[in-house]
Amino acid sequence: MSVLLRDVLSVLDTLYPPETALGWDRVGLVTGDPDQPVRRIHLAVDPTLAVIDEAIAAGADLLITHHPLLLRGIHSVATTSAKGAAITRAVVADLAIYCAHTNADVADPGVSDALAAACGLTEVRPLDLENGQPLGRVGELPGPSTLQEFVHALAAALPPTAGGIRVSGDPTATVCRVAVLGGSGDDRFAAVRASGADVYVTADLRHHPASEAREESRGGPPYLVDAGHWATEWLWLESAQHRLASALAGGPGPGSASSGSSAASSSAAEGTTVETYVSTLRTDPWDFVVGARDAGGAR
Repeated sequence: MSVLLRDVLSVLDTLYPPETALGWDRVGLVTGDPDQPVRRIHLAVDPTLAVIDEAIAAGADLLITHHPLLLRGIHSVATTSAKGAAITRAVVADLAIYCAHTNADVADPGVSDALAAACGLTEVRPLDLENGQPLGRVGELPGPSTLQEFVHALAAALPPTAGGIRVSGDPTATVCRVAVLGGSGDDRFAAVRASGADVYVTADLRHHPASEAREESRGGPPYLVDAGHWATEWLWLESAQHRLASALAGGPGPGSASSGSSAASSSAAEGTTVETYVSTLRTDPWDFVVGARDAGGAR
């Protein structure tokens, strides 16, 4: 049997309580009728036009995204703007859209748990607190590794992007403890230093905050790894998929996806006809790079 959207919303609000989202965030249902049936669910990081078109073409009734579609106010939904076109396409196609953003960041398991799993971390614990909620994670590698070996292993676990991974630090340096924060994380350097992490994996590292953080460390740890916003958050989708499907089937929600998970997967909740699918569309905004230098200094 199918389920109603309101039933799915109840599960999502339990897994990722809206009240745990940060005050500036906009999470929850964006389009859709709580009484509409749901038979197929798409999951993606961004509610872009391409993702919405993919979900509609696949016959999805619900699109769950990490990033909000309407984070800032708009005054028109005319199709002359990208936001208006996205909303119009969804409404015309009866596609419900639901966003779990910072409430998924602080969830346990949440976005950073999936990134910690991709890093192979053990003894995982919160990195920091935001409004009383755990943000980021810190844990231990199974054994010592060089910074370069660690980043190569991480790259194999992440979806590829045009920009790849940026690293600041000695490639031969030994690292054991790793702090992670999926998405933008250059406002957590103090917490990273306090955690004793040898390396910090996050994204969107800006020039001045990153430079100042490296100056504070005098060239030593914590070393910085900018693995890309979309890539570090895409990993969470499979965890969300499995937890949602399990909850709809009446079972316990499993933890975050392992680093060895497939790029895309689909499942049907037992006892229902609801199917779930993780989108593999790359919504990272960058297409190519020129003049990048590798760890050995070559271009």
